Amino acid sequence: MGSSVWDTQPPKHSIHSLPLPEQANCIMPAVMKALAAASPVSAPPSPRRSVAGSSGAPCQSLHSSFRGISLRCRPRKPAHRSPPLRSSRAAAQVVAMKPAIQFIQGTDEQTIPDVRLTKSRDGTNGVAIFEFDQPSVFDSSAELGDITGFYMIDEEGMLQTVDVSAKFVNGKPARVEAKYVMRTAGDWDRFMRFMERYSQANGLQFVKN
Repeated sequence: MGSSVWDTQPPKHSIHSLPLPEQANCIMPAVMKALAAASPVSAPPSPRRSVAGSSGAPCQSLHSSFRGISLRCRPRKPAHRSPPLRSSRAAAQVVAMKPAIQFIQGTDEQTIPDVRLTKSRDGTNGVAIFEFDQPSVFDSSAELGDITGFYMIDEEGMLQTVDVSAKFVNGKPARVEAKYVMRTAGDWDRFMRFMERYSQANGLQFVKN
């Protein structure tokens, strides 16, 4: 009997070197060409196009790595901008306040007074005396209370004094007198600015004795 020997050596031809039929050799070039055409690396870049949105503005067209698929972005709506803030200096308007005299703060005296002015020779001090015949404060004092002082108010601020006295006739108040003392030249100038505004608003005029 002949002996059998098992050949344990690997075959001389691997699967990679097996001969292919002629039909396979014809198909492979066509398959490789098709794969190359579908590959994103070899695909020719498609031209960028812009699509007009509803507002007529062109939209940017973003292309993915896959041929024939595009992502369209609409133009961003402009953010609402609040109007610029004006500077307080430009926006502030100086409104001329009507000069007024008050005996009770918040209530203007309607009676126009007689005013007497005296000034020292060196101009460092002066005195103003206001006399009111039947002032309107008498009518409102029953509701608003007693006289609290003498207040001269204009656009620069307020001048005040508590030197106020009332004169009575037959037991009834008839006159009110207020005295305002100016101790410096600056006080005099400030008072004269008030009197100029008050005189223009109420038709007064200065008479030098």
